[in-house]
Amino acid sequence: MRHRNLLLFATLAAVWGSAFVAIKAGLGTPDAPAGFFETPVLFAALRFDIAGVVMLAYAAVATDRLVPEGRREWASVVSTAVLIITLYHALLFVGETDPAVSSAAAAIVVSLSPVLTAGFSRLLLPSERLTPLGVAGLLLGFVGVAILAVEDPRRLTVAPGLVAVFFAVVAFAAGSVVNRRLDAALPDASLEAWAMVIGAGLLHVGSVAVGESVADVAVTPRSVGALLFLSLAASAVGFLIYFDLLARLGPVEINLVSYAAPVATAVVGFLFLGEIIDARTVVGFAVILAGFLLVKRRAVATALG
Repeated sequence: MRHRNLLLFATLAAVWGSAFVAIKAGLGTPDAPAGFFETPVLFAALRFDIAGVVMLAYAAVATDRLVPEGRREWASVVSTAVLIITLYHALLFVGETDPAVSSAAAAIVVSLSPVLTAGFSRLLLPSERLTPLGVAGLLLGFVGVAILAVEDPRRLTVAPGLVAVFFAVVAFAAGSVVNRRLDAALPDASLEAWAMVIGAGLLHVGSVAVGESVADVAVTPRSVGALLFLSLAASAVGFLIYFDLLARLGPVEINLVSYAAPVATAVVGFLFLGEIIDARTVVGFAVILAGFLLVKRRAVATALG
């Protein structure tokens, strides 16, 4: 059973790590916008159009209840749709249009999520308190993001794309904590399925609101392949593996995938996009990881011991 868990964990890290590269590949570049470079929010919407249908079909077969009941369950679905599906992915996709933001850098900033989740838990879940070391870990996480985002320390110029990715992670962490506070009884697969469907609709509305048009999409084999990978592998299959591991490993060990995924992103980004990892990126990742280990030091020691 342990070998199966390790295999699934490695698969999830590889799939979710590769997703950042797929986003970058599907967007294209300013010089050669072969894909969704001019329509990143639409790119995210189409991803969840497909993933939402697949997840609904799975939830209808695999769970004992598909449709949410009562205000608490619908509140959980809507909060997930708004914060985790819509805001997180819109900001992440927009952030990766920045040429200064490599797929690995985006993945590393996203690895701040468990640290920010602990911070929001302190505010929204009174039973969960941060110790002084936990506060230090939270601050270390912010320092790690600053190391990645500041392009020129002498002028304090910041990569706008990484700022967008940071606020994407804020939305994701807030959504995670709101969900824990609501503590709805709806099966996870059903919750994610409805959140994806509603989130896709909200992303389409957002795409129109910012002036994106389907006519601006460059349909190429690379952009279509990236869309299908994100919809089927990263979203549908990835979340199914996540739910399976969450049930058997618990939230602390599964959070460690956030720190394995950037390694996969770096390898895949180098192989497919020729992205080079510089020293600043490595240092930023190390500082964010140190922050996580401080915040979750007892839980990690228990889970790994």
